[in-house]
Amino acid sequence: MLSTATATLAPPVAFVAGELVHKARPGSVLLTGLRPDGGDGFVVSAHWPEVHEFYATGRTALDPLLLTETVRQAFPLLCHSAYDVPLGHHLLWDTFGYELTPAALAPRDHGRAVELHVSCRESTRRGGRAAALTLSISVVREGVLLAECDTRLTVQSPAVYQRLRAGRGTPESVTALPAAPIAPIASSALARTRLRDVVLSPAAGLGRWWLRVDTAHPLFFDHPLDHAPGLLLLEAARQAALMLPAGHPQSVLGMETSFVRYVELDAPCRIEARPVDPDPRGHHRTVVSLWQNGVECFTATVRLTRKAGSGAGALAAGGEVIPFPR
Repeated sequence: MLSTATATLAPPVAFVAGELVHKARPGSVLLTGLRPDGGDGFVVSAHWPEVHEFYATGRTALDPLLLTETVRQAFPLLCHSAYDVPLGHHLLWDTFGYELTPAALAPRDHGRAVELHVSCRESTRRGGRAAALTLSISVVREGVLLAECDTRLTVQSPAVYQRLRAGRGTPESVTALPAAPIAPIASSALARTRLRDVVLSPAAGLGRWWLRVDTAHPLFFDHPLDHAPGLLLLEAARQAALMLPAGHPQSVLGMETSFVRYVELDAPCRIEARPVDPDPRGHHRTVVSLWQNGVECFTATVRLTRKAGSGAGALAAGGEVIPFPR
């Protein structure tokens, strides 16, 4: 006799409101909640997709861009929910760094529930609200540490932001966008299946490209912006570092970045990448700089390691599991 038992469906995931993470498209929201950790910090809960049109998902290494966007969404959620910052204020990235653990680099399922354990190392307040925050963030899934991140950001009111942008941060300035993105390099060079996800365009000279800005891209331009978003600059640094010859496939292990000034949408932005001496553990390092109108706007030191499964010395498929202390 056939069984008449009915499978129990898992309840749908409840995400936070998009305005709390500065996202317009509901499908772009990754965070599910925020709670105090019982001490001086907070725990931000997130849910990573099992399938996504842009992030690498399935049985693979953790996509650094998925990690970065999850951490970035935690900034406005913390500011609006825990640090008295009103909606409509602007968050300005100063520095951002991360390092993946071996468990994150190993091919495995990195979907579903994730926690970000956040501690504030330094804060500045102005007018009863946070004006600057320096945060340390540990990203954990099922008790296993996946990444450590550090960042500093500042908070500006709409009036101050307009002065900083010198007239560029207005609805009118958003219309002064590139008519169409310039042609990308071959997507196969970066193991991408879609040209729209390539943010590098060919330029003369080894280790040089132009930043490819597609203001219709749903991930980078979830809503109209008056400048190139930080997430786009970080992806440009990753793609540029992976394009330099290394003799074997590479994965990004970590980055240390500085946001010096805004990258504008109405002028070309040149990307330069050059290898530097390995770090003390022997990992390859690449310095990536973004230049616009003769001025350096963004810089990143990208650390690379041999991609899992790429030959002798590659990371074992299981990876080293680093338990997160409770």
